[in-house]
Amino acid sequence: MDDLTLIARNQLDDARASAHGRSAHLFLHDGPLRQTVIALTSGSALDEHNAPPAASLQVLHGRVRLTKKSGDQDMIAGQVGPIPHERHGLTALEDCAVLLTAVTEVRRTSG
Repeated sequence: MDDLTLIARNQLDDARASAHGRSAHLFLHDGPLRQTVIALTSGSALDEHNAPPAASLQVLHGRVRLTKKSGDQDMIAGQVGPIPHERHGLTALEDCAVLLTAVTEVRRTSG
């Protein structure tokens, strides 16, 4: 059993010590399911990237801005929402830690 509070705290410490102001730890990998805690220092960002087939973002600490063509979305600690099915990025409005839950493959059934 993993402790999200402890993982987030450790990732924030690592991000603060990093020249790039970010750190990530994949702590659950089960088939197509991935859960990763990502920490960013204020002003740091994850550049625009493609979305997985299905994903959500939960803010564990701080404030972030999910940037996307269809309109940016600010999120605060305690909020959770879907990752858009379009290219997007993430900017830390203050030191933050988020939980990214992603499904990397969706199997289609015929029938």
